[in-house]
Amino acid sequence: MPIFALPFPMIDPVLVELGPLPIRWYALAYIAGLALGWLYARRLVSREHLWGEVAHPSRESLDDLLVYVAIGVIIGGRLGHVLFYERDFYFQHPEEIVKTWKGGMAFHGGLIGAIVAMTFFAWREKIFALTISDICAAVAPIGIFFGRLANFIKPEMWGRESDVPWAMVFPGAGDAPRHPSQLYEAGLEGVALYILLAVAVQRGALKRPGLATGLFGVGYGVARIVSEFFREPDHSEALDNGLTMGMALSAPMVLIGVGLILYALRPQRVEA
Repeated sequence: MPIFALPFPMIDPVLVELGPLPIRWYALAYIAGLALGWLYARRLVSREHLWGEVAHPSRESLDDLLVYVAIGVIIGGRLGHVLFYERDFYFQHPEEIVKTWKGGMAFHGGLIGAIVAMTFFAWREKIFALTISDICAAVAPIGIFFGRLANFIKPEMWGRESDVPWAMVFPGAGDAPRHPSQLYEAGLEGVALYILLAVAVQRGALKRPGLATGLFGVGYGVARIVSEFFREPDHSEALDNGLTMGMALSAPMVLIGVGLILYALRPQRVEA
């Protein structure tokens, strides 16, 4: 173990208190991710050269999509955490399910909730569902980035014990220095994935429905699996043979992503 470790930057999880209402960094991270993602999505749909002949939603209709996806992410993320990670605890203490300010949001549950919301929006707007998911895939890394920063500030989901020079001693995690795995995930699942998808969009990915969605599935799945090697799983996340629940839930994303990429890049049929 190293003689020295980087001090954890103690940040009050409550930014400001407005009377009886505490404004928490955790909530602000979700708000920032949704708001900035919405602005980026509006920019994408307004650039006609990115779409070719693919029908896509209007800037104005994205206001409704934001509301639907926000509800889907919050409900799905919370229920995913309850069902995937701490089922026994929440079944014994159901009143704790609604206390989202204490933390506990599962990405894969939020993804399922977002898929339901996107499918409903696509049905309502009579637009191909993969086109809607491509928009959301392109903007999702923004929200993931802020979400992982919130995990770091809280702090939660810290890394495994390590002697790397940038290891930190996290409050509530004992005296051993650990990987700041939340920042690894912010970099891989947030920044790197955003750049990958931004480049793909500029190169015409939105003209092939499903391509951006597939790239997101592969990119996030691989990034999450890699990050799990540095993240300390708790009792609800650890599986047999050194695997984690995060790995198990991310592997299908990679396979589905590969399938969507192949579907999107299939030869286009030319009408006679």
